[in-house]
Amino acid sequence: MRWSDVDWPARRIRGRRNFVRGEIGTPKSKRSTRAVPLGDALGGALDRHYQATAYQGDDELVFAHPHTGKPIDRSRLLKRFKAALRRAGVREVRFHDLRHTFGTRMAGAGVPMRTLQGWMGHRDFKTTLMYADYLPSEREVDLVDVAFGAQSGAQTERNSAHLSDTQSA
Repeated sequence: MRWSDVDWPARRIRGRRNFVRGEIGTPKSKRSTRAVPLGDALGGALDRHYQATAYQGDDELVFAHPHTGKPIDRSRLLKRFKAALRRAGVREVRFHDLRHTFGTRMAGAGVPMRTLQGWMGHRDFKTTLMYADYLPSEREVDLVDVAFGAQSGAQTERNSAHLSDTQSA
């Protein structure tokens, strides 16, 4: 990823390249070229990284070797990644697991599957459905209420009475 791939005004990261076995190349298909939203937390982290790096040109790599500006070699990248996981208290995961986590968390947050399909670059909708495992959400009841226009109050009173009965038993 190069700094020109970060669209700050639109708050998007444009995936136009891939990095496989130490080589920067083009994605395997047009669908693999896509844009994903840049949330506040990631945007802030990227901005801090930008301010701290000596490599700020549009064609410079976002994650470059600190002394050369070239791609970081695979072994060094993995070592730094594993160290960051340890510091964060996260069990060891593969890079691909991060993609799976993204899909699962976005599905759990209520992102429409067609939108998620585009973000992840899946040709087949079924791939997105399998990829984004079901993640129980605290918002499930709220989503059902929104979809079916729940009448406020009546259902809540019944649920409260039921909870009181089961807790006192």
